Parts: sequence; C-alpha cells; structure tokens
Amino acid sequence: MSGTVTAVSSNEAYSFTKPNRDRVTLLTGLGVEGDVHAGVTVKHRSRVAKNPAQPNLRQVHLMHEELFDELREAGFGVAPGELGENITTSGVDLLGLPVGTLLRLGDEAVVEITGLRNPCLQIDNFQGGLLKHVVGRDEAGNIVRKAGIMSVVARGGVVRPGDPVKVELPAEPHRPLEQV
Repeated sequence: MSGTVTAVSSNEAYSFTKPNRDRVTLLTGLGVEGDVHAGVTVKHRSRVAKNPAQPNLRQVHLMHEELFDELREAGFGVAPGELGENITTSGVDLLGLPVGTLLRLGDEAVVEITGLRNPCLQIDNFQGGLLKHVVGRDEAGNIVRKAGIMSVVARGGVVRPGDPVKVELPAEPHRPLEQV
C-alpha cells in the first residue's frame, strides 16, 4: 500500500489551523520542527492540564485528503492544514491502519501510528456543524472518528508535498486504532 503526501503544515503558535509549507522537518522522538505540538511530553493544552508529564503520542497529525472531498459533498470547504494536521496524504486508508504501522514519508522520515485524533468542539468553531461530519456513529452505534491519525517520529527527515508514502504494517495480531 502506498500513497502521496499532498501537503505539509506547521505552526509555531497555538491555533486551530496550520499554514501550509514547502516542507517540514520531522525530528526523531519530537515531532515537526518549529511546531507548537513538538516535544517528548504532551503539548496539546487539554492533555497538559491533566498531566504535563505524559508522553507525547500526538507528535505528528496526519489526515487523508479524501476526507476533504467527503466534506465538500456535505457542503463544507476544507483545505489541507485547516483542521490542524501536519501532513495531508492521498491514496492511503489512514483510518484503516493498525496501531504501530510505520509510514515512510519521502526519502528519510518515518512515523509510527499511535492512534486516532479525537476531534474537539474547535472544529465547530471553525465551521458550524462540521464536527458531526468528522465524528459519527456506524450502523452498530460505534463512534467513528474521521479527523485523522496521530503518530510519533521514529526517524527524522524532510517531508514535502509530492513525496511518496509507503506503509509498513506491524506484526500480527494487529491492534485497531483508538483515540489518543
């Protein structure tokens, strides 16, 4: 399984959206260089408030571009970086990958998937009604989170739009993604 990086984004300040960049540099064990969420321990404000010493399992946020097409059909205009992701991809079913999957991004960088992003109310502040389109329920009543996945940097490197994304599944048994 493989795909493509379609956009990269980072922001040195806390804000909901992240501006697109020509490239980002991933730092092993830290995250995106210069991004407010980079670090060994948690940086997301809600998690810092609970326990600032927790390990940062949310160093790099990835989102599939196909979600933007789905949202457009529902009447929303969303572009890469606007939902706070660092790396936007195309052609990879990110939400269907198990915990521990390695994503090779470009020539050097490797991230390890830790879990699902848990979307928050800020999404509705960005565009009213959007949250119910990125969090819903399946036919069995289970919560379905579509707002991307979280990862840690296993090997640093530069990532650019157009770079290939190569998927390396972990050994079985596979663990399904849960919110982190």
